[in-house]
Amino acid sequence: MSATKRPRIGILTAGGDCPGINAAIRGVGKTAILEHGMEVVGISTGFLGLINQEYTILDENQLSGILTVGGTILGTSRENPFKKTNSFLSVDKPRLIKKHYKEMGLDALVCIGGNGTMRTAAHLAEEGLNVIGIPKTIDNDVWGTDVTFGFDSALWIATDAIDRLHTTANSHKRIMVIEVMGHHAGWLALYSGIAGGGDVILLPEIEFDIDIVAKCLKRRAINKKPYSIVVVAEGIPIKKGESAARYIGEAIKNKTGLETRETILGYIQRGGSPSPMDRVLATRFGAAAVELIASENYGQMVSLRGNQISSIPLSEVGGKLRLVPLDLPLIHKTRKMGVCFGDEPD
Repeated sequence: MSATKRPRIGILTAGGDCPGINAAIRGVGKTAILEHGMEVVGISTGFLGLINQEYTILDENQLSGILTVGGTILGTSRENPFKKTNSFLSVDKPRLIKKHYKEMGLDALVCIGGNGTMRTAAHLAEEGLNVIGIPKTIDNDVWGTDVTFGFDSALWIATDAIDRLHTTANSHKRIMVIEVMGHHAGWLALYSGIAGGGDVILLPEIEFDIDIVAKCLKRRAINKKPYSIVVVAEGIPIKKGESAARYIGEAIKNKTGLETRETILGYIQRGGSPSPMDRVLATRFGAAAVELIASENYGQMVSLRGNQISSIPLSEVGGKLRLVPLDLPLIHKTRKMGVCFGDEPD
């Protein structure tokens, strides 16, 4: 960066919303303005804001009071500027982004998002832009970091829901099937299932046999267990277009004859105020992103390894998923405690 020019950085948020994004924006902005004397530009609606050149200058006052607020003050979208289209009227969006990046006078760009956003950020880095990625997602499936902010908040919401279903299940002597988010990775189902005392936990990574699930639930009923809790990730391997909870619930009813009800948490898992842990992690990520910019160490995604904030090249992140490993010790220990994952007979 030039020694005479006040550095100007842009921030955008892309993909699905989740708790903690505003805390990350605040972490970036306050560190940039107060510690490094940078100018901060808030880009609207994800990568669409760069394509349409929609942005606003963020001062310190605009960053106050947003730490605890859910969603994103910048707005978001799932726009992928590198997605190929067949229309002859299609615009060269990457070229337009590069042009507007220069016209806006940006020295660096911070992209806050999940896997798709990190992949796009990696492509922009290859195009020559100075990019830093900050990972967020409730699915906790971004490669290269032990955890993303958004996960802990969603875990609290899902666990609280399971806790509440225990009382209804016990009162009516039912099987309760609860569906949580997780298209490809089952971290949220695994952790909320364990924290909430789930009897059956079904993950996208583990191919299940519904007959094994039914046998487990029938055995619990025979052993005078008055109810059972079944936690399923939305991305478990079933026929496309079907709700995971409804599919499992109907299958259980048909195979066991036991009264079963389904609950789908849906978008409630992504809303609301971030947990204290996510506020802290998002703040740490935001501050670390600015330090990477200050040292001109571009093309990186901030990450958490152990309890240390570090970074990993964006080129190593894009296109990969952090899935639940089948040999995870936590799964092994939980099996020993009687939890069924639907993949092996007792």
